[in-house]
Amino acid sequence: MKVIDTQSPPLTARRASYLIVKREENREREDTEVLRRLVTQHPDIAIAVELADEFLRLLRQQQGEAFEAWLMKALKSSFKPFQTFAEGLFNDYAAVKASMMSNVSNGPVEGLNNRLKMLKRQMYGRAGLELLSKRFILAS
Repeated sequence: MKVIDTQSPPLTARRASYLIVKREENREREDTEVLRRLVTQHPDIAIAVELADEFLRLLRQQQGEAFEAWLMKALKSSFKPFQTFAEGLFNDYAAVKASMMSNVSNGPVEGLNNRLKMLKRQMYGRAGLELLSKRFILAS
């Protein structure tokens, strides 16, 4: 006889972060319930979840005009990580706002760079330009 453990995985910081940034329509019912309980039990976390949700909405719906209000809200929050994040965004305000309002994405280029770096790491530093170009072309 098999014993099946139907217990959900433990709520780690990584899993909680993932639940927060995951689109609401893509969350499992169980995950939504876990997040709801977390926010209910820890009012401070509710503020962090609200700030994260607002920022993700600004990015996903390209609402650059609301960016400044969110930035001020994050800077005034009691969470040091959000304050630090907001300060970094503020330092590059024009570029961040422009990226929120633009349809242009450098995702494909970054994907290629990431793949190239991964291949180079796999070869443990033995990657001369000739070998690297052969490996990169063959991996395509």
